[in-house]
Amino acid sequence: MTSEDFIPAPLRRLWGIPESSRLGRPAALDVNRVVAAAVKIADRDGLGGVTLPKVAKSLGVTGMSLYRHVGSKDELLTLMADSAMGVPPDMDVDDWREGLRSWAFAQRAVFQRRPWLTRVPVSGPPSGPNQIAWMEAGLAVLSRTRLDWAHKVGILLLISGYVVQSVRQYDELAASRAEGQGQADAERDYGRALARLIQPERFPETARLFSSALFEAQPSDTPDVTIADADFSIGLELILDGVAVRIERSDS
Repeated sequence: MTSEDFIPAPLRRLWGIPESSRLGRPAALDVNRVVAAAVKIADRDGLGGVTLPKVAKSLGVTGMSLYRHVGSKDELLTLMADSAMGVPPDMDVDDWREGLRSWAFAQRAVFQRRPWLTRVPVSGPPSGPNQIAWMEAGLAVLSRTRLDWAHKVGILLLISGYVVQSVRQYDELAASRAEGQGQADAERDYGRALARLIQPERFPETARLFSSALFEAQPSDTPDVTIADADFSIGLELILDGVAVRIERSDS
């Protein structure tokens, strides 16, 4: 095997490429079982609950035995993230804007089901089969434009980053609210409190913001998901407006 043919062991495991065949009985434990067990723990306890000893215990094996299948905790997190993302839905649309909108909302749905995914450290560019499948779906949406590769990749990274940050921020804000308090009430209380504190002489524009009807706009019984969807859409459409400008320039 030449150096050009060499695939590092972590990438082999990520893509499910088996190691060289060995004599004897098949191993009772494999990478897929280890990753599935770790994802199950993360779904239940969050990312902080995933430790190699806990994963090993759930599988009924010793912690050291995991290292035969996963090189490190960091590698396990990479394997978990790719597995938990799954494959993207079919987004065969002619309009690039509708396609990117669907692509963003589909990613957001995954992160909302598994918010721990937003906590996985980014150790490098997408490299797993599921992550590449999401990239392929996004690139396919942009394939009808004249954007160059750098701009296409930059757009996907920008949208993905926005999705991750918005879900993570919503999750953190929801966790900090008083028990039983909805987002509409929390925003209203926040706006009223700041309106009393902010001095127009010092912060004129911010004072105008908090004296506006923005934080009073939603009825108390408005579902949190409705408010979250609206907030997410505002930011996403601003990004897509910028993409539209870049596409227009590439067409001229």
